[in-house]
Amino acid sequence: MSRFFILRPIFTLMSILIVMVLGAVCISRLPVDLVPDVSFPTLSVSTTYNGAGPEEIEELISRPIEEAAGSVPGVEEITSDSREGTSRVRVTFNFGTDLSEAANDLRERIDRILNQLPEDADRPRLLKFDLASFPIVILGVESDLDPIQTATLIDTDIKNRIERVAGVASLSALGGLTREIHVDLDLNRLEALKIPLNQIESSLEAANLQVPAGYVDTGSSRMLLRTQEEFENLDEIRQTVVARRQGNPVYLHQVATVKDTYQEITSQVRVNGKNGIRLAVQKQSGTNTVEVAKQVLKAVEEVNRDLPQIRLSVLVDTSQFIMRSLQNVALSVLFGGLLAVAVLYFFLGSLRTTLVMGAAIPISIVSTFILMYFFGYTLNTITLGGLALGVGLLVDNAIVVLENIFRNRQAGDEPLVASIKGTQQVSTAILASTLTTMAVFLPLVFVRGISGVTYQRLGMVVSFALISSLAMALTLVPMLTARLLGGKKPMTIKARRPILEKLDNAYRRGLKGALKARWVVLGSVLAVFVGALVLAQTIGVEFIPESDEGEVRISAEMKVGTRLEVLSERFRDIERVVREQVPEATDVLTELGATGFGGADAAYKGQMRIYLKTQAERDRSSTDIANALRKPLSQFPGLTVRTRPGSSFFVFRLLSGGGNNERVQVEVRGYDTDTSFALAEEVQNRLGKIDGISDTQLSRDLGSPETTVVVDRAKAESMGIQVADIGRTLQTLMTGSIANSFRANGNEYN
Repeated sequence: MSRFFILRPIFTLMSILIVMVLGAVCISRLPVDLVPDVSFPTLSVSTTYNGAGPEEIEELISRPIEEAAGSVPGVEEITSDSREGTSRVRVTFNFGTDLSEAANDLRERIDRILNQLPEDADRPRLLKFDLASFPIVILGVESDLDPIQTATLIDTDIKNRIERVAGVASLSALGGLTREIHVDLDLNRLEALKIPLNQIESSLEAANLQVPAGYVDTGSSRMLLRTQEEFENLDEIRQTVVARRQGNPVYLHQVATVKDTYQEITSQVRVNGKNGIRLAVQKQSGTNTVEVAKQVLKAVEEVNRDLPQIRLSVLVDTSQFIMRSLQNVALSVLFGGLLAVAVLYFFLGSLRTTLVMGAAIPISIVSTFILMYFFGYTLNTITLGGLALGVGLLVDNAIVVLENIFRNRQAGDEPLVASIKGTQQVSTAILASTLTTMAVFLPLVFVRGISGVTYQRLGMVVSFALISSLAMALTLVPMLTARLLGGKKPMTIKARRPILEKLDNAYRRGLKGALKARWVVLGSVLAVFVGALVLAQTIGVEFIPESDEGEVRISAEMKVGTRLEVLSERFRDIERVVREQVPEATDVLTELGATGFGGADAAYKGQMRIYLKTQAERDRSSTDIANALRKPLSQFPGLTVRTRPGSSFFVFRLLSGGGNNERVQVEVRGYDTDTSFALAEEVQNRLGKIDGISDTQLSRDLGSPETTVVVDRAKAESMGIQVADIGRTLQTLMTGSIANSFRANGNEYN
């Protein structure tokens, strides 16, 4: 192979040019992301059962689903989280399991037990874990408009604009108010007229319908016939007949008050201390995160320009962190290559020789990008890290070839003959050396779990780079050596480099001394080895290193059952402390109550995200700021506050066994929940006394305040009252019913 390329320099140069052009195209089309696109073998089953407590949820929903999921092939672990009104069962499969087939099997098992679940429970939803489901851009909405108008504008205009961006999967909004018609019943009048509550609901449903009536044939045409009976305004609702007494109609406005208002507030979002809305943008799986985020930001600029009454501020842009991370790794690759070339020039002493050797580095890297593209890899910190790791190895093969060619030139061979002979003599040796280096990464194939899936890509990228460098050493380097470094005189290096002569002599003297004192050398090496093993025990171990991502998170909770309004006022105090203590903050996002993504799931919990200036514009790291806030925020009685720096790598910690961002977790298992909770509290108290632990948190919450209605069955039966009717009546009175969604005055209502 070497002879073929050495004797055909034009063909060799054209081949290299094709590789460079193809590599440039592949680089431009490589998806850019923070971490590799890893498919996690995890499925979640989510079920909603409104009004049920955690114990009922566990017994009636979680346990049957767990038992059904346990029979699915390939299941490794099943965990469940039962909370008020919600059940989440997480099923983890062995790595390598076909998740689509596993999802079909799990769905089939769940369908078999649907009749065992409560009738009022929603149908279980099967969800796949996907990194693309996490927002790539989070926007804050500030507006002086009415909150209902702001929410309507987002739903009818802004959402459509952003979701039309190529690569955007969805945009979810949190906060604001949802318009709703309230029918407030006068129970005394209903009782006097003996009108059941469910009759009001059924009357509204019957009066607010569009019913297709069929077709009407008129001459040569056929027309669709339908009844238009949807409400158009509030007066039509008020004039709905809900009953008849003594032949006279009873209208809704006679027994109820109809109001145009909004839904009950169960969550609250504040942006920089003002009531606002948080928008989260999710990308489609497999798309370029950086490119999608760039297009989303363009759409945001257009919205701010076209709709001056509303302002969208970018709170989180993951593409910025991704680009900073990739730029840092890319600079490491660049500086590593330049240092390698500088070292070559120091030892070779010839600019032309150094350029021949240095050409192998960029061409090998570009060739690696081609292999990455066709293998479906993304450009991320792991793959670029593999390039940074292998950049110093890219010239090893070329150095061996060039040195052997020089040796043949010194023996008197012509440049062309020396290049062919010199390459052939060492081709087997450099092939074995390359395969040996690649074999170092072979054990990564057998690593299980998320670590193996992630770092297998690193090993593959290094292997790609080594294969490319081997090809360059056997083709381009000997061809350039024969054409550019030719001459009639034998080539020497050391005669022109006195400093290398001194270095060589010093090495010879040191080597002779080491051979004479071999036992001292062996003893020293053994002592260093043992010392390294001892010191290795003191080195910290973690899956992903800490990184300053310019974000601090504060989570706080009050006593179970605390109303959202009370929690909101306490968070005002936290916001005041943050404004005073964190001058580095650019934006502050507060999420209270049932905030869905990244927030709490009850009215007594909330969290705050503090977005910081760039590292160059501040003196403190995000960790320093989180630690500094811990003491002033602990002064509020009745409020448990936790602070920590934000991290985009929490997904990997979550899937590798950790919680959202906890470094240490202690599990207490057993069948007696009261005993396990008591033990967990004891563990929490002891952990809180350990130096280095800042916060502790239990995964189980205390029970919510509850009023229990105990029915006297004997009295109920004597009065002809069904026990179930009592529960339904209370449920209707306390929670209300939704008759239908309808349009009035051109607006959508619930």
